[in-house]
Amino acid sequence: MRPRAFKSAGFAKQANKAGIADTLLCKAVDQILRGQADSLGVGVYKKRLNANQHRAIILSKLDQWVVFEFLYAKKDKSNLDPDELKAFRLLALAYARLNTLQLKAMMGNRALMEICRDETTDLQK
Repeated sequence: MRPRAFKSAGFAKQANKAGIADTLLCKAVDQILRGQADSLGVGVYKKRLNANQHRAIILSKLDQWVVFEFLYAKKDKSNLDPDELKAFRLLALAYARLNTLQLKAMMGNRALMEICRDETTDLQK
């Protein structure tokens, strides 16, 4: 079963500008689960998207959730600097500590938007 997948508000705005649809993100989730992404440690992954034109930074607890957090064009940036990577690792740990009420609040204020939602997925998870 696929973990719950989300995109942050900032990622959603960046993806919209880049023309990256949720269907592509859902395919990327499946690829990540098959090991087709670069692990940057502590629940942080880098995934190539959009015919290798963009890179997504994804925070994950693979058996439970995936959050598309940051998107950048390959032509604008080659890699994360050490401080950025450290910040994403800390954010991944913070997401891992969210309880159901906090997650619902983030979804309610649209800080996180759920994507790849199967009809059988229950918001109460």
